[in-house]
Amino acid sequence: MAGGQERILRRRIKTVQATKKITRAMELIAASRIVKAQAKVNAAKPYSEKLTDVIANLSAAGAGADQPLLRVPEQVDRTAYVVVTADRGLAGGYNNNILRKTERAIKAAQAEGQGYALITIGKKARGYFSFRNFDIAHSFEGFSDSPTYADAKSVAEAAVELFTSGEVQKVNLVFTRFISLGTQTPEITPFVPLDVSSVGDDSDDEAGIAADYEFEPSPDGILGSLLPRYAEAKLYAALLEAAASEHAARQRAMKAAT
Repeated sequence: MAGGQERILRRRIKTVQATKKITRAMELIAASRIVKAQAKVNAAKPYSEKLTDVIANLSAAGAGADQPLLRVPEQVDRTAYVVVTADRGLAGGYNNNILRKTERAIKAAQAEGQGYALITIGKKARGYFSFRNFDIAHSFEGFSDSPTYADAKSVAEAAVELFTSGEVQKVNLVFTRFISLGTQTPEITPFVPLDVSSVGDDSDDEAGIAADYEFEPSPDGILGSLLPRYAEAKLYAALLEAAASEHAARQRAMKAAT
C-alpha cells in the first residue's frame, strides 16, 4: 500500500474512533438524564393527584356548569395542536414520529373542512412546520429536555387563550408517552375543553361525602381558580413524559451509533 493511502486510512480510523468516543459520551449523558426525568415525573404526581381529588369534590358539589374551560362546543370548526418535540436531533425517530402524526391529523381535519392552529414546543417542530408554511400561533423553545412548571404554565396559558377567545373550539396535545426505557409511543390526546366527568370515578363514595362540605367561596368560584392549574398540571405531566422519552430515544440512537 502506498504511503499516502496508508496515511489517509490512519486519519480515517482516528476520526471514527474520536466520533465513537463522542457518541458513547452522549449515550451515557442521556442515560443519566432519563433517571432525572423519571424522578421529576414521580415528584409531580402527588400535586396532580390532590388537585384531581379537589376537582372531583367540587364537581360532586354541583360546580362547573358555567366554566369556560369545561364548555364543550356544539361544532368544531378549528382545532389547535400543542406539538411537543425536541430542541435537538440525534434522537432516532423521536421527532419525526411526532411531526408526521401531527401532519396526518391536520390533513385529516382539513379533509373534513376544519381549520387548525399550531403551538409548537421545541426547535424541531418550529423548523418543520415553518418550512412547510403551516400556521403557527405560538412557538416555545429551549426546555424540551428539562421542562419546568413555569414552562408548562406559559404553554397552557397560550392554549387556553386560543380556546376561551373562540379562535379554536378544541385543543389537542401531541406528545410521546414514556412507557418504559424500550417503549415510547407518540399519541394525540384531548387537552381543552377539560374533561372532569371521569375524575374521581374510583372514589364515588368519598366524593359524595365531600360534597356535603361548605365551600368558601362558592364551589364554582374555587373550581374557576383551580381549572387553569389543572390544565397546567396536565400539560406539565405531558412535557415530563416527552422529556423522558426524548432521553430514552437519544440513548438508543447513540448506542447504535457507537
